[in-house]
Amino acid sequence: MQTTPVRLWDLPTRLFHWSLVVGIGFSWFCAETGGNWMVWHERSGVFLLALVLFRVVWGVIGSDTARFSRFMTSPRHAFQHLRELMGQGTAFHAGHNPLGAWMVVALLLIVVFQGVTGLFATDDIMTEGPLIGLVSGSTAETLTTIHHLTFNIILLLVAVHVAAVLYYRVVKRTNLIKAMVVGQADWPVTQSPPPALAFKPAWLGLVVFAVIYAGVYFGIKFLAG
Repeated sequence: MQTTPVRLWDLPTRLFHWSLVVGIGFSWFCAETGGNWMVWHERSGVFLLALVLFRVVWGVIGSDTARFSRFMTSPRHAFQHLRELMGQGTAFHAGHNPLGAWMVVALLLIVVFQGVTGLFATDDIMTEGPLIGLVSGSTAETLTTIHHLTFNIILLLVAVHVAAVLYYRVVKRTNLIKAMVVGQADWPVTQSPPPALAFKPAWLGLVVFAVIYAGVYFGIKFLAG
């Protein structure tokens, strides 16, 4: 199949994606190791919280393929796409496909929820979330339990996401990983090219993230007293 390179993903979106992957893995490692690594678990949690909030903002002001208004569709379209995946042929989209769009939203919501509950969590030994002083002991215990359970949901969503990427690669012959690494997709010459896409400069994304991270970091410090 003859293809031509088509730019789909800007640098901020790609950095967000792979930073989220590494950040979640690092947070899990720190929590499993315990001890002094829990300090880094907390730092990683703050970073991930800021990272996801950045993606929400970038989904409003960022490049075309990053904007929610460009890739979000109704659940009906998502189910239609699921039926299409069962058919023959390749599957190419100028950005997130209808199912992938809902997966993005689900992951953003669950990671934010995980990060917020972690701010109030405790292991009853030596580690406490920075905002634990704002809630009662029983509430902290409840939020700690939720924090642990939520991670299982994250693992489930990640497994589904990885399985979908592998399905696209093996069955639909669409290399989603390459596109998210280099920013370009191998678009078949026999298929109509995607519409013209507008991309925001990478420096804008980095500035937006820096501002959001500072806001989250110092906001937590302020609330913690």
